[in-house]
Amino acid sequence: MRIHLGGSSRQSLVAARAALDAAVKGASAASASELSSHLFAAADLFADNTSVRRAITDPARDKAAKAALVKDLFTKSTGTLAVSLLSELSGLRWSATKDLVYATEQLAIEAEASAANIAGELDRVEDEFFETSRLVADNFELRKALVSVGSTDAKSALIAEVLGKKASASTVKIASALVASLRGRSIEAAFADYLFGLANRRNRLIAVVRTATAVLPVWRSPMINWRCPRPIAVIASIALIPVARGSLTGWR
Repeated sequence: MRIHLGGSSRQSLVAARAALDAAVKGASAASASELSSHLFAAADLFADNTSVRRAITDPARDKAAKAALVKDLFTKSTGTLAVSLLSELSGLRWSATKDLVYATEQLAIEAEASAANIAGELDRVEDEFFETSRLVADNFELRKALVSVGSTDAKSALIAEVLGKKASASTVKIASALVASLRGRSIEAAFADYLFGLANRRNRLIAVVRTATAVLPVWRSPMINWRCPRPIAVIASIALIPVARGSLTGWR
C-alpha cells in the first residue's frame, strides 16, 4: 500500500471493512457492484470537496449530525447500502481528512472484488488487472495518454477500449475508475493501491474451522506445529486458515 494511514485511520479502515463484510453478506453480484459504483462516486465527491471532508471527519462534530449530512448528500443519488456504509464511515475517527477519500476508494475496490467473487471471477479479475498494470507500464504512448491532462471520461473510455470485450466487466470498471481518479498519484502508485484492495478482499475470504466441542488451539495442534512452529491465527475458539486460491465459493 502506497498511502500510509495514521493510527486512528488504520483502526477505522479495519472497522469499515467489517462493515463492508456485513453489507455484502448474502448480496448478489449486481448489488455488490452497484455498491462499488456508489462508493467510487462518494470517494470522488470527498476528494473534490474539502469542506465536506472536514465536516465528516471533524472529531468534535456530533456523530448524528455527521450521519445526517451523509444522508443529505447521498440519499437521492445513492443506494441504501452505500448510504448506510458511508454513515458508518462518518462516525469513525480519521487522522487526516484525506484518509477518508482513500478509505472510501478502498471499500469501492473491495466491493467490486466481492461482486467478482460472487460471480466466480475474482481470480480472473486479479490476473487481468495485474496484466493491465504491466501493459500500461510497458506502453509509453498508452501511459502518456492516461496520465496527461485531459478528460477523465476520455481516459476511462480509452482503457475500456484497450481492454476490449475479452476482459471481465469488473476489470474494466475498476481500471476505468483508476485512470479517472489518480488524485496526484503516479499511475503506478494507483495500480499498487488498487491491487492492494483486490488482495485485501481475497485475504478476508477465510475458512472458519469449527467443531461441535471446543476447538483445539492452533498452537497445540501437532500437525500444524510440524508444518509451522508459530500459530497462524486464533480468535477465541475459531482457527482461521487462509483459503487456497480458487476455492472461495460461498464467501463474499
